Amino acid sequence: MNESEFNALAEATLLSIEQQVEDADTELDFEMSAGILTLTAENGSKIIINRQVATCEIWVAARSGGYHLGWQDEQWFCRTTGESLQTLLERVVVEQGGERISFC
Repeated sequence: MNESEFNALAEATLLSIEQQVEDADTELDFEMSAGILTLTAENGSKIIINRQVATCEIWVAARSGGYHLGWQDEQWFCRTTGESLQTLLERVVVEQGGERISFC
């Protein structure tokens, strides 16, 4: 994947996450700034999602650790846990904010 393809895919992914959070009936808040999406739980806990162009990865920073996700089989997968981006986000949102949200 070239840089242009990666940027388009990463941007679409971040916008999709933002829309799903906005549509969900939760207290989870979000802010997009300079290509970095910050999810904030009601307790103030933050999950940071951003793109790393040099490695063509999406990175997620959560209380449980930092996760690097690569594009494979039409999905983002964590290189260390094997989780899809959706599964990873669902898990860390519950761990940090106690809320359930379905990312698809």
